[in-house]
Amino acid sequence: MIVTLRGLAFVAIIATGYGAACTRQPAATPLVIFNAAALGPPFRILGDSLRRPPSALQLQQENAPSLEAIRKLTELGRVPDILATADAALFDTLVIPRYSSWYVLFGSNALVLAYGPQSLGRDSLTASDWWQVMLRPGVRIGRSDPGVDPSGYRTLMALRLAERLYRRPGLADQLLAAMPQQYVRRTEADLSALLQAGELDYIWTYRNLARIHELEYLELPPEINLADPSLAAWYEQVTVTVAGRTPGASFTLRGAPVLFAVTVPDRAPHPDAAGDFLDLLLSPKGTAILRSTGFEPLQPPRVVGHPPARWESVLPR
Repeated sequence: MIVTLRGLAFVAIIATGYGAACTRQPAATPLVIFNAAALGPPFRILGDSLRRPPSALQLQQENAPSLEAIRKLTELGRVPDILATADAALFDTLVIPRYSSWYVLFGSNALVLAYGPQSLGRDSLTASDWWQVMLRPGVRIGRSDPGVDPSGYRTLMALRLAERLYRRPGLADQLLAAMPQQYVRRTEADLSALLQAGELDYIWTYRNLARIHELEYLELPPEINLADPSLAAWYEQVTVTVAGRTPGASFTLRGAPVLFAVTVPDRAPHPDAAGDFLDLLLSPKGTAILRSTGFEPLQPPRVVGHPPARWESVLPR
C-alpha cells in the first residue's frame, strides 16, 4: 500500500488535533468581585496577578459606587465572591449579619478638592481659606450622589465639619448651595471627566482617584478630610441621612474616618478563589499595590465580627 506525503500530512493534522483535545486545560475558576469604584485600580491589579498559574482565576470584576455594589447582593440577589466598599459602616448597616458575619478593614483614604489648569481661583487656593474660593460667583463644584456613593455623603460631612472648624454658622448650607444638583454625578469617574474637559472648576474626590486621573488637588485639613483615625471623636459630631431605594426609606450615617472594608458573603459561589484573593490583598504584595494606587494600607488589617473557621488561615489575628 502506497501512502502519499499528502496523506501523511492529513493523518498528522488529525493526530495533532486529537492530542490537543486530550490535553486541553481545565476551565479557570471564576472570581466574582463587587467593589467600590475607588478600589477598581488596585483590585484589577490583584485580580490580574491571580489569573496566572497556578491559580488561573477568571476575574469578573464589577466597579460601582459602594451602595450600588451592596444592593446587587441585598436587593438583586446576586452573590459575589468578594464584596468591598469604601465605608465599613455600610456593612454594619446593610450586610451584617444577614449576608455575612464579618469583614476586614484594610485601607484608608482622604477627601480632597481636585481642580484643573483653568479652574477659577486656583491660584489663591489654600488649606485655610479654600471655602472662600468655593463661594466665589461663577465657581462650578462637582460632587457625587450621596444616595449611592460614600464620597457623596462624605462630602456633606466635610462641609459640616468645616462649619465647626472655622466656627462659621451656616457655612455648610452656603457651600452646599454652591454645588447645585446639576453638578452632581453618579460616580467620581464622571466628575473627573468633566473636570478634565473644563466643565467643572473643582470636584470632591478621594486622594487615590485624583492621583490615578493625574489631577491637581488640595490636601484639606485633617479635621475635614476624614482621613485621621485619631480624630474619630471629632468626625462623629456630624451625621448625614441617606435616602433609601423606596419612598420614605432612609438611614443615618455618622462621621468617621475613611476606611475601606472587604468580606466574603456567606453564600459566595467560589470561596476558594475568594480565599486566594483575600490572602493576596492582605499580603505584603497586596499592601504595596494598595499604596502604589494612592491608598494607605492599615497595618495591621483589622477583623470585625466573627468569621467562620475556614478563614482563620487567611485573616489577620
